[in-house]
Amino acid sequence: MALAAGQYLACRRPGLVYMQNSGLGNAINPLVSLADPLVYNIPMLLLIGWRGKPQVPDEPQHIKQGLITLPLLKTLGIEYKIMPFKEQEAAEVVAHAADYMRTKAAPFALVVEKGTFSAYRSEKKPGEFYKMSREEALIIILARLDSEEVVVSTTGKLSREIYEYREKKGGGHSRDFLNVGSMGHASQIALGVALKKPGRRVFCFDGDGAVIMHMGALAISGNSGANNFYHLIFNNSAHDSVGGQATAGFQVDFPQVARACGYQQALRADTAGQLEAALDKIKSEEGPALLEIRVRKGARKDLGRPKTTPEDNKTAFMKYLQAGR
Repeated sequence: MALAAGQYLACRRPGLVYMQNSGLGNAINPLVSLADPLVYNIPMLLLIGWRGKPQVPDEPQHIKQGLITLPLLKTLGIEYKIMPFKEQEAAEVVAHAADYMRTKAAPFALVVEKGTFSAYRSEKKPGEFYKMSREEALIIILARLDSEEVVVSTTGKLSREIYEYREKKGGGHSRDFLNVGSMGHASQIALGVALKKPGRRVFCFDGDGAVIMHMGALAISGNSGANNFYHLIFNNSAHDSVGGQATAGFQVDFPQVARACGYQQALRADTAGQLEAALDKIKSEEGPALLEIRVRKGARKDLGRPKTTPEDNKTAFMKYLQAGR
């Protein structure tokens, strides 16, 4: 949204800001303190994917956001239209939005239901030269964690792969907190656990897109003094769970950033052998530690979803923590 604001200031042309409706929650501050007519009155077109629309089956983390998407836009005073499925009708709605932004100099939202657009196919194919898949790297790591070590994982396919691994091994799911929503916040959830459970090693399984989204968290973690905190970033330079759009993941030197933020250890691995050696090294020393694992993009087509509810996961995880150190 700030990029769109900068563009408008430079050339008077409104920008297009594309997001899921979960992103609308993150965008409230710039909407009310930057773009709003009571402040700078900056027009921009918000293209919002409507996850969790009432009466449409979706994942638990999208239900609340889906219910409040339209009421939230009304509360914010943002004019909106639901994008029609037919092309001619859609063109008329876009023309209306353009006219509104031109005359009112204010944001306008187009809310997009599932199935409105055809499937996205990225022309960029990052990470194809990396041999390991994310799931293969995940299996190597989980197999080397002991029964006292716990995992907090980021939203998306990574958490689904952890769930399936535990199912196949029959070891239960109580050691894992699968953060199905709240993208970008898994590391701070894990850090909060680590600070209150100093006798346990806590591993955050994160993604490159999630880390970039809230990179300021690295400074908090690095300066936390949590010597039992281990931050593992599975970097495929893509938003793999929502269409495979490219991130800047391979252009960011995560270990160097981590070291600058105070992490005691910061390593990178992109082969199975390097991963095993790096994992052994960080576990043999104190944290906060960061390990970036570069993997290829993609996941199994038959990857399932957790059969337990988020509430079940939370309760089991809390009981597991309370039973130990």
